[in-house]
Amino acid sequence: MYKITKKVLLASNIYLMDVEAPRVAKSCYPGQFVIVKMDEKGERIPLTICDYDREEGTVSIVFQAVGPSTQMMAKYEVGEYFRDFTGPLGCKSELIDEPVEELKEKKILFVAGGVGTAPVYPQVKWMKSIGCNVDCIIGARSNDFIILEDQMKEVAANVYVATDDGSYGFKGNVNDMIKELVQNQGKSYDLVIAIGPIIMMKFVCLLTKELGIKTVVSMNPIMVDGTGMCGACRITVGGQVKFACVDGPEFDGHLVDFDEAMKRSQMYKTKEGRKELREKEGDTHHGGCGYCGSEE
Repeated sequence: MYKITKKVLLASNIYLMDVEAPRVAKSCYPGQFVIVKMDEKGERIPLTICDYDREEGTVSIVFQAVGPSTQMMAKYEVGEYFRDFTGPLGCKSELIDEPVEELKEKKILFVAGGVGTAPVYPQVKWMKSIGCNVDCIIGARSNDFIILEDQMKEVAANVYVATDDGSYGFKGNVNDMIKELVQNQGKSYDLVIAIGPIIMMKFVCLLTKELGIKTVVSMNPIMVDGTGMCGACRITVGGQVKFACVDGPEFDGHLVDFDEAMKRSQMYKTKEGRKELREKEGDTHHGGCGYCGSEE
């Protein structure tokens, strides 16, 4: 059992929770994720790690209450427990293994969309800890959905907030903000790391490809099972089949087939769609999770 030690409402229906999980906190890194289950029959919910405290033995998760499971999760209070808190899962950010002196020479821009700000934060925090100054764009539909701005300002050299409706910060989406920085303000970047909705990451990649900036994306939004068994997060990267939960979740964004990923994500929501995918993809589909592999 894993005790909730802190709960904060960050924005409308978006919550941060600190969970007592010493072994996960001891071994996790930015870029990885955990799977949470509220009770024995509860849904497996993959959530990217937002922060961790190795001394306190806690891990921070951020989630948006949009479906029945996350809405139930939002009702949990400090002192209550999750039945399972499994992790760390997935690969850590490639930045972790790069030589520090090389990282210090790079100009890096992080692009965070909505709840995607949560997995961006630990990476920016880690960069700060090794002496690297990076820029960060936080994008949202409106001021009501901006999260972790104050925390990000403590670890990033520059934080740029963009809202679609102009209710706070720069008026426009994250791509408009990138254009503003690069084309109007003359900033240059060697690497962009974009995490957010799939459609946002797709259009960031289309833009950065034009601008000639290498871009890394996190495909966490398409996960269901989170262990490589169900096949929901199957994607094509550079013509090769990958699974976001075990091979990623981070990939070279310019090599990801986003259109296929979005189509599969929609098909996976229905019994008919899952059956079609399993028949089409055969042995590479990854069946047997009990979610798609046994019911048809």
